Amino acid sequence: MVTVIQSRPLLFAALFAALSLVSALSVGRLVESRPPVSSFTVLPRAGSSEQGRRLFVQSCAHCHGDDARGNGEDGDGPDISRLGIGNARIAAVIRRGIPGEMPSFGKKHPALDVADLTAYLRSLR
Repeated sequence: MVTVIQSRPLLFAALFAALSLVSALSVGRLVESRPPVSSFTVLPRAGSSEQGRRLFVQSCAHCHGDDARGNGEDGDGPDISRLGIGNARIAAVIRRGIPGEMPSFGKKHPALDVADLTAYLRSLR
């Protein structure tokens, strides 16, 4: 016959094993219920106005001028040095263009480039 004092360590060991098993199962359910890492949205970093300036000179200055005040080499781009619209709208116009007025640059420039261009235009205020 096992005395109460001798059975206490066995009781604690069994209780610990049961709690460990329950914890492991709970963690397993949490892991299974999470979406795969690849389904999380990765936000682009904040734009760099320095890099945006370089991109602007390459892609935009021929219409909007080197200083973004309009009348570039083609002479038909408006002044965009003090835009009164939000960053999301600026980025959308860069990506999609304006039908009949400005080509879209969404295929030429990935999201990080658009963020850089937006940061540059915002720095001109």
